[in-house]
Amino acid sequence: MTETPARTDIGDQGAYAAAVQTAVSASAAYYGEGDSPLDDDAFDRLVRGIAAYEAEHPEHVLPDSPTGKVAGGAVAGDVPHTVPMLSLDNVFSAEGLEAWAAGLLRRLGREVASWSVEPKLDGLAISARYSGGRLVQLVTRGDGAAGEDVSRGIGMITGLPGRLAEPVTVELRGEVLMTRAQFEDANTARTAAGGAPFANPRSAAAGSLRTKDRAYRVEMTFFAYGALPLDGTDEGTAARLRELPHSGIMELVAGLGAHTTAATPVPAITATTMERVRERVEEIAALRAELDFGIDGIVIKADAAADQADAGISSRAPRWAIAYKLPAVEKITRLLDVEWNVGRTGVIAPRAVLEPVEVDGSVVTYATLHNAADIERRGLRIGDHVTVYKAGDVIPRVEAPVVHLRTGEERPIGVPSACPRCGDEIDASQQRWRCVRGRSCHAVASVRYAVGRDQLDIEGLGENRIDQLIDAGLITDFADLFVLTHEQVIALDRMGETSTAALLAAIGAAKAKPLNKVFCALGVRGTGRSMSRRISRHFGAMDAIRAADAEAFQEVEGVGPERATVLVAEIAELAPLIDKLVAAGVTMTEPGATGPGEPAPDAEAGEAGASGLPLSGLSVVATGAMSGPLAGLSRNEVNELIERAGGRASSSVSARTSLLVAGGKAGSKKDKAEKLGVEIVTPEEFAGRVAAFL
Repeated sequence: MTETPARTDIGDQGAYAAAVQTAVSASAAYYGEGDSPLDDDAFDRLVRGIAAYEAEHPEHVLPDSPTGKVAGGAVAGDVPHTVPMLSLDNVFSAEGLEAWAAGLLRRLGREVASWSVEPKLDGLAISARYSGGRLVQLVTRGDGAAGEDVSRGIGMITGLPGRLAEPVTVELRGEVLMTRAQFEDANTARTAAGGAPFANPRSAAAGSLRTKDRAYRVEMTFFAYGALPLDGTDEGTAARLRELPHSGIMELVAGLGAHTTAATPVPAITATTMERVRERVEEIAALRAELDFGIDGIVIKADAAADQADAGISSRAPRWAIAYKLPAVEKITRLLDVEWNVGRTGVIAPRAVLEPVEVDGSVVTYATLHNAADIERRGLRIGDHVTVYKAGDVIPRVEAPVVHLRTGEERPIGVPSACPRCGDEIDASQQRWRCVRGRSCHAVASVRYAVGRDQLDIEGLGENRIDQLIDAGLITDFADLFVLTHEQVIALDRMGETSTAALLAAIGAAKAKPLNKVFCALGVRGTGRSMSRRISRHFGAMDAIRAADAEAFQEVEGVGPERATVLVAEIAELAPLIDKLVAAGVTMTEPGATGPGEPAPDAEAGEAGASGLPLSGLSVVATGAMSGPLAGLSRNEVNELIERAGGRASSSVSARTSLLVAGGKAGSKKDKAEKLGVEIVTPEEFAGRVAAFL
């Protein structure tokens, strides 16, 4: 099967000439200050379109065409490289990878001894030259033959030590990038100094490394992907660098004290079969959204030095390595508007309205903007071109404006001076603004959430009925539901004897729901169904939760210092509502829980303790139609079962998944689990493991 990656259609010679000019200009900006007007995906599509046009019209090829050139032929430097610093060719599918590997085997006339598989880091390629173990020069890739001296960056890059562990003369090659935290810090520093925010982490690293004079300091990170001898390298070290496989070189580099991917969640591995290579590609891709640095693909290399030497290089790329490109998770689009929405807890949240753009396989129209301070810090304006980032199941977010694309028609973003829902005052004492009325500002949303299926599950309370109850002054929060009388309910429009009795019966049944359901219904910020279950099982009773301080909350799995502080404040704020629930006779205990500090019961006795549980420490995903003892259980009920048995329920399969419960028509999650080597069991087999908790 031949892969056909998307490309820009170029219809005639004029369009071709314009495309070449656009590509060269964009490439110069990308490898210069990192401020290209095109995102990576748009640039790649354009270059593929240029190449396709040139294949059909070789007589029209322009000398400055970016095809077949390192950095698109747009960037040069004045420091010659000791060995050409080449780019990599790309494939975009498993079929493309197989075709490339087959071609390499034909070229070699033998099997590849082993493959190296590692993430393709989304940064700026540099060479770092050491003399006698001391870092003396940093050089960018440039046009592959020569690069720019950026030694002024020495001392700003973690993972690139000023002195190596041994006094060797060597050249390390790798990527300089910014982690998400470093990117946020760099933008904070740059805007505080009066500069425009960087568009994305890669442009931040490139711009910061090249800036000669700055009024602020930034931090970047280096990951090595190779090492070469230099003039002055002792013969023993030079011989090792020439003869070691790539994996051996990376071990040597790590031993010298430089960063490699070995200490990250996506370390390089070696594989002896293409089947394992494909598996590792899937594993790295699955972890992409969880990384704190950007990757845009996976690099597959022939590991042995002999295989690399025999395969050779082309004019722009080694023939023994390929980049398996992943779908773009960052695109450039326009910010059309900003909406200010009030959530069920009274938080006022800005949301970006975007010109629709496809990112990571889905069309994005809205993205998070966090808060008003975030908007101001990023310097956003209505009409801006902005970079939008999305990976996996992560909610899309606006990174920053692409300032150099501004036309002058952009306008400031209006910030509300009063609550956009009720018109009352705004509490702006914290970064996340809230209406001073809190949950009562959006009582409909708060009550609707509380009575939902995954919380109290009260049938017959749709949005219109809740509106009626609030408008009639019968409820101000969901605790008021439990003191409604027959006379009050039947007096509502379109409520007869039967419907009134059914609604009151459903409300009465909700009183007996376990604590985790009640706690979830409270809508405490920073919690959801899983966290509510964990908190309820840990403390056992609402009284214990209310008495807990931040330190006590941190004993719950998944609760860190920041979330613990929010929990304490939220529970204190909810005290009047909790008091009303207690007075109404709502259940405030969790069946089977031990409470903090108490010994865990024996799991075989049918009780869930804090340890010794069958799923302790396991991340479990359930998918497909459940059967056997699990038949009829909702997905949320299955997740509750997982957590009662000590596991952690998850909705997506990744390399961190421990177990997949695959019911009928399990589909893509089962396929992914098989590729990742995750243990897969049937619902019947799973029921056997957790029988004590059914």
